Amino acid sequence: MRKQHTLILSILLMAVSSTAQTVLYQQNSEVNNLMVQYEADRGSLNRFYFVENSPERRNRFASLVTDYTKQVQQINYDNLPTGSRIDYILFKRNLDEQTRLLEVEKRECEQLNNWFSFSTEIYEMEKFRRRGSQPDAQQWAANMKTSTQNINLLSRSLSKDSSITIDLIRRAQGIVKGLQAALKSVNEFYSGYDPGYSWWMPDTFKHLDSALTAYGKLWQEKGKAAPGGKDDGSHIVGYPIGKEEIIRQLQLEYIPYTPEELIEIANKEFAWCDGEMLKASQEMGFGKDWKKALEKVKNTYVPPGKQPEAIMKLYNESVDFLKKNKLVTIPPVAEETWRMIMMTPERQLVNPFFTGGEVLSISYPTNTMEEDDKLMSMRGNNPHFSRATVHHELIAGHHLQGFMNRRYKAYRDFDTPFWIEGWSLYWEMLLWDLHFPQSPEDRVGMLFWRMHRCARIIFSLNYHLGKWTPQQCIDFLVDRVGHERANAEGEVRRSFVGGYSPLYQLAYMIGGLQFYALKKELVDKGKMTYQQYHDAVLHENALPVTMVRAILTNQPIPKDYKAEWRFYK
Repeated sequence: MRKQHTLILSILLMAVSSTAQTVLYQQNSEVNNLMVQYEADRGSLNRFYFVENSPERRNRFASLVTDYTKQVQQINYDNLPTGSRIDYILFKRNLDEQTRLLEVEKRECEQLNNWFSFSTEIYEMEKFRRRGSQPDAQQWAANMKTSTQNINLLSRSLSKDSSITIDLIRRAQGIVKGLQAALKSVNEFYSGYDPGYSWWMPDTFKHLDSALTAYGKLWQEKGKAAPGGKDDGSHIVGYPIGKEEIIRQLQLEYIPYTPEELIEIANKEFAWCDGEMLKASQEMGFGKDWKKALEKVKNTYVPPGKQPEAIMKLYNESVDFLKKNKLVTIPPVAEETWRMIMMTPERQLVNPFFTGGEVLSISYPTNTMEEDDKLMSMRGNNPHFSRATVHHELIAGHHLQGFMNRRYKAYRDFDTPFWIEGWSLYWEMLLWDLHFPQSPEDRVGMLFWRMHRCARIIFSLNYHLGKWTPQQCIDFLVDRVGHERANAEGEVRRSFVGGYSPLYQLAYMIGGLQFYALKKELVDKGKMTYQQYHDAVLHENALPVTMVRAILTNQPIPKDYKAEWRFYK
């Protein structure tokens, strides 16, 4: 009897241990502690050494990255389970990328030394004020006066120099912003509080601040005149990165395709959209003239003031569909806590369509907009278009993503647009397959957006390859997808001067196709249900999709893992 009790106790302890381990790996990994400490240290240093492009900041961050690179290399990789191996690889990748970026910054700043010979004095003043020491204000005033004179001399030389590359121009703009931030920090700390500073510095500070501002504007004008930075009439001035850099960034995201192959994929997906659009157009009575069908759909817009109500109706239909088909687990608090705001007219110039997450930002006309712009905004946000994207922006898209990211493996700081936008786009593809659109008008709305994602790959890559101008991109969206011109301009402006990475726009469709391929591998072959698959993805947090695949299929991951998953068939 005692042996039986001992055996039962052993089995129970093993079960508890297994359960505890499972729970542990829901929130943790062997690399977790290093990653959390690194992010905390980086945050502390970022707040302390806040002057962008300063040598002091650069050297300190180089030291930080070197220290953590040594620590991560001490981990026994061979003993790690798959999820922890993924953390190791991606953390090491990010550290290596930080090293590269710091080296680029150092090289470019050194090349610009002659144009910022005055910067040392400003950096030193900011460093001096951190611990509250009282300055020699008279000497500081003399130094500031000399710096102002130097900037004025350099400005005259800069206006005549046409040999500076766009990369150096952009770096120079960053240096100026950093110097302005340092100077502002010094002045706000001492002005009015320190008698000597308040006596000697007011005029010299104003002169130096004005000179720096003018110098920054001169560098901005230099950028507009640089090759690749000229205004082609669209008033959108961006900077193509070139094929070599596109490929480098694709490899960093574990996408084993060339730009040309990605454009070919987009054209194949576009051809499928064309065929489906013609079917819907014929059902609506417009034959092969799909643009007339699209025009009818655009004119289904709701009156001003009614858009929030229309979005709410679509949201309820979308969530009901997800629940009815048991597609994903939706925590009640996630349903409870998303909310709406109205998008400002200024932001609508860059984001002509509603955006989402925990806060749904609704793009619709305001009383300050021109009549033509009001109409284009309403037409571009009609209910059939919005039906295709409400689940993209809320549940099971961006809002549910953010909600789960804060609750599962929150230490993973591997944000990638292929996961963020790819996941949300995947739901558009899946709900199409599951017959979420109820009418040919709904299908036209969903197809419009799918064509739009194909177009994003084509126009963004052609632009960064140096083949298309922003105006050609706008015309392509209008002619090939059927965009309102103002909305097309907003889309292109968003793509190239909205602060997005060069790969961001192609990541929607390419990331969606990755998740779709993984769905075929796991769900279509009966290895997981839809709900199991979707929940599992959300529990891993943001990762390159090939890494999600490695975890869900428990693949052996070598330490030198390279992009190899050819997901598009």
